[in-house]
Amino acid sequence: MLWPALLRTPLLSNPIQPDMMTRSPPSPFLPLCALLAGWVLLTSAALAQPVYSERVMSLLRQMTLEEKAGQLNLQAGHDPGINPLPRTPISSPLVEQAVREGKVGGVLNIAGADNTRQLQQVAITQSRLKIPLLIGLDVVHGFRTIFPVPIGQAASFNLDLISRAERVAAVEASAAGVNWTFAPVLDMARDPRWGRMVETAGESPWYTAAIARARVLAFQGERLSDSSSILACAKHFVGNGATEGGREYTGANLSFRSMRDNELPPFEAAVEAGIGCLMPAFNAVDGVPGIVNHRMLSDVLRKEWRFGGLVVTDHGAIAELPFHGVAATLADASRAALAAGVDMDMASMGFGPTLPEAVRAGRLDEALLDQAVLRVLAIKERLGLFDDPFARHDNAREQRLVGHPDHLALARQLAEESLVLLKNDKALLPFKTSARSIALIGPFGADQNHLMGPWEAAGIHREVVSLRDGITRVHPRIAIRTVTTGYDNTPDPKALARAVAAAKASDLVVLALGEKAIDSGEASSRANPGLPGQQLALVKAVAQLGKPFVVVVMAGRPMIEPALYALAPVVVQAWFPGSQGGEAIARMLFGLSEPVGHLPVSIVRSIGQIPLTHDKRSTGRPSPGPPEAWASGYIDETTTPLFPFGYGLAYTQFSYGAPVLLNADDPDARIYRINVTVKNTGARAGTTLVQLYTHQRLATIAQPEKQLRGFTRLYLQAGEQADTIISLKREDLSYWSTDTTRQPGQGWIDLMTGPHAGDTQATTLLIR
Repeated sequence: MLWPALLRTPLLSNPIQPDMMTRSPPSPFLPLCALLAGWVLLTSAALAQPVYSERVMSLLRQMTLEEKAGQLNLQAGHDPGINPLPRTPISSPLVEQAVREGKVGGVLNIAGADNTRQLQQVAITQSRLKIPLLIGLDVVHGFRTIFPVPIGQAASFNLDLISRAERVAAVEASAAGVNWTFAPVLDMARDPRWGRMVETAGESPWYTAAIARARVLAFQGERLSDSSSILACAKHFVGNGATEGGREYTGANLSFRSMRDNELPPFEAAVEAGIGCLMPAFNAVDGVPGIVNHRMLSDVLRKEWRFGGLVVTDHGAIAELPFHGVAATLADASRAALAAGVDMDMASMGFGPTLPEAVRAGRLDEALLDQAVLRVLAIKERLGLFDDPFARHDNAREQRLVGHPDHLALARQLAEESLVLLKNDKALLPFKTSARSIALIGPFGADQNHLMGPWEAAGIHREVVSLRDGITRVHPRIAIRTVTTGYDNTPDPKALARAVAAAKASDLVVLALGEKAIDSGEASSRANPGLPGQQLALVKAVAQLGKPFVVVVMAGRPMIEPALYALAPVVVQAWFPGSQGGEAIARMLFGLSEPVGHLPVSIVRSIGQIPLTHDKRSTGRPSPGPPEAWASGYIDETTTPLFPFGYGLAYTQFSYGAPVLLNADDPDARIYRINVTVKNTGARAGTTLVQLYTHQRLATIAQPEKQLRGFTRLYLQAGEQADTIISLKREDLSYWSTDTTRQPGQGWIDLMTGPHAGDTQATTLLIR
């Protein structure tokens, strides 16, 4: 069959490779748009005005005000109380009647070729204008085949692998009738208390932008109208991760200039890659909720970036405006959101009931309503829904592709590459295969319910490979003593005694710790993001035995748990590794794969250090290191993270030479080439990630101490030495000096390379 071969074929004409991270592949999307009926972009010096097809314009002319407002209504595609993702047809009389009456433009939280066909059939055959439905679902890290959570995928630093995984997600979801996903999440994650760190790519705007391009192109494919492509929707625009105290939905006080440097670049990259949809943030930035932020939605998104796609609210966001205190009623909130640039209302049920009356009463210009309707219809046309509305509702295709064995193999590979080895004292890992018994202790050793993490889409718990199952697959003859305990807050002395006895009696000891999926993700902020329950007590009890042991942490964020890292000789950050995660972890533990993951977020020593990132800005009183008064530090803590951004150990050791700028004398260079010599000084082959950071010494705005700007992966045999070259685009050295002025990088630029942000060597570049 063709699909397994496709997995091994580069997705793009210019595939994204690990050694091309500083290059931005040209988007194939904009040239393609000229070939798609109904969506031609006319270039102008200001705003690119879309020209809509006669089909779209004809539909608009036929619509009543109620039908126009109906196209802007996105609601659940199933009746309340019904599981949205069963494998059998759903009877949704209320929803079907609304579709029949032209009151619904799209549905969400329903999947399955039969289920979705049922509603699409109503729209196509029983509504007056026969307009097909958008069918959306949060396909955040896989559909049926669940890959590691996005923060775990980012830890792989392998854009090609992330892109292939996202393509699998699109193929599976589209085969089950989904044509729209509310992903990728492009928020900055700088606070582990915030639950949605799990959905992000970490703390680097540059790296998040690179991942944004890869994921958008994979979701939407070479042609959005292809039945295996789905519409991507980047969220949450913008500043959603800049929470107060890590609390979900809180506001942020961010200057527009700082957002230019940090929060906006990933979204701009998504737009450049041809994304068709953006979702504004729930929260208020500088007091303005995302869905009524005219400056962002109109001035930046539409005019400056020339985005012609769809803007949809987050779930219930319009109905929340009165709680923000910026609208008195649902009707007022609906008009404000539409006027600011929102096209579709998700679940607030505000647009449909209120907009027609507002037009009739003269409180709303019908032209604003028409513009939003045209964008919705144009997206449907780009998806090919008018030409073949049932292309994504093929039961045979669904049965053939969803959960395909090649997809599972890819999920395991990405899970393997997401694992980050934080400690490995005395080279305890990899385990020797001669071991005859292993103690598997903690809440997650045999667990199948939480390894997928939040947003598990159509994943099935019983199909998840637990860590215990993974060990059995890797080492079939080993005896496993499993003690499941530790998550409850109440101490269980008997379970603790069983855990200690199992550890004493076994050759090997693994503690499977972390947090439940429900304790991570949206609405799961934690004031103390350490190990819940009695898990630290397990670590202390096992440590007292004086016996080497390994801790595997499965979570959506790093655990702020200093005692854990001090007591455990080996720590593996496994994130939520997905449906194949148990085998991936077992393979690494027993040396069938090597650890290649690196941290996309810094791990702080204490909550008081938050936020602490690799790209923190320079200060007039920098702390020299140890606690010191009259400097920008603490009197009771250092200013360095416990594990820096980019950190990750291998099963071997490497030495790194100083960076050498190869084309320093070229004043017109647009791409700089930096050479680094690396040697594997250990006794085993392994892979390292050579990272490039930059710092402009003198600028009109205080610059970050370090900013990630490139990396390469290098595989070396024991004793082997090789050179690797990292490319740096000159434009990546520019910065925003004001809200509207971007300043090119000039003067002396420090170029720093090394294995992570806390261990670099430098050379300088002079740009005159």
